[in-house]
Amino acid sequence: MPLTLVPTPIGNLEDITLRALRVLRSADLIACEDTRTSSILLRHYRIAAPLVPFHLHNEKACLPRLMAALREGKHVAVISDAGTPGVSDPGWILLRSAVDEGIEADVLPGPSALLPALLLSGLTPHPFLFFGFPPEKPGGRADLFRSLSGVPWTLCFYVSPHKAKRQIAEMIEAWGDRRAALVREISKVYQESIRDVLSGLLARLEQGVKGEMVLVVEGHVPGQQDDGAWKDEADVMRAQGATMRSVVEGIVARYPVAKNAVKAYLLRGKERE
Repeated sequence: MPLTLVPTPIGNLEDITLRALRVLRSADLIACEDTRTSSILLRHYRIAAPLVPFHLHNEKACLPRLMAALREGKHVAVISDAGTPGVSDPGWILLRSAVDEGIEADVLPGPSALLPALLLSGLTPHPFLFFGFPPEKPGGRADLFRSLSGVPWTLCFYVSPHKAKRQIAEMIEAWGDRRAALVREISKVYQESIRDVLSGLLARLEQGVKGEMVLVVEGHVPGQQDDGAWKDEADVMRAQGATMRSVVEGIVARYPVAKNAVKAYLLRGKERE
């Protein structure tokens, strides 16, 4: 098979298949996100194929080299730093280009953080929607979260530690305080499943939470109270001259919404003024 996308362990080096090892050992080239990270795995299993950096910032520039190798009949394997390449990691652009040219391609089954996190959340596992990392731009995130407000299916996101607080606060603002789970460090020593409502997760993040994380959120439940009503009251209080602090304290005392969500809403209002 000229092109193969190969899942790699997301934490524990033992979580790799015999088939994946065989494919990596037979590859002429291995395209990887970070040669330093991938070298740890490859040295552990005594795999010596040449590594080609292939990541978010160079994948278009690197694509011609990898396609040329495939056209020559070389076996190219693609791996990411952890998990299955091609979804939230590089690989899809190469796979698409190979398929468009009629070059054989394959994707091996293997490790992924998504399904363990979904099951460990304790929320309904099917149907579910997976969105990878939320959009970087605030406007894009706001549009996405608004579009999902009435979706009844379980929602799954990858989140990074330094962005999770802001993004969860925006989710509370858009959806209300739903049940959710933050599953971090899957298959590693400090694996943890934090199950709570969104505001509870936000409070836990304030204490400091590190590591790779998957956020799983309950879908819309028909008949569920619309918590967005607090925004109108907050606007009235601000118009009447109340301080931001008093508005936040008044709203969280009467509505199931996190302080950070109210602050974020009020600050965006000030920016629009």
